[in-house]
Amino acid sequence: MAAAASLLAATASVMVGQPTAGAQPAGQQVRYTLVSGGAYEFDLFYLTSQPPSMEAFNADAYAFAKREKVNLAPGVPWVFETTMEDPQWAILQVSSTTKGGQAAPNAHCDIAVDGQVLTQQDNPYNVRCQLSRW
Repeated sequence: MAAAASLLAATASVMVGQPTAGAQPAGQQVRYTLVSGGAYEFDLFYLTSQPPSMEAFNADAYAFAKREKVNLAPGVPWVFETTMEDPQWAILQVSSTTKGGQAAPNAHCDIAVDGQVLTQQDNPYNVRCQLSRW
């Protein structure tokens, strides 16, 4: 009987120490992707973290966003991942820096949330993927 009580107590302590399957993570995974049909340099602007409000974003956009140049090889994607409580803040703006005499880069962007693509755009030169907060 004492062995059964010890086993029951040990099982209960293991069950209490494990998180429940229904527990929600602190946010959702947001993944930005850019792919080009040719070797090109692009100017990117994208949100890296969620601002508490549009007012906070407008007051200091670069506390929440990044602007950078990237060089892409044909078909090799640029990817950035972050976590947001409200992924509807996600935005990726892309401008090509094409020079005369070059063919269009045929850019493609998408935004995926928790692995599901929610928006995507194709354009010969400039693409903008955004969710509903913008």
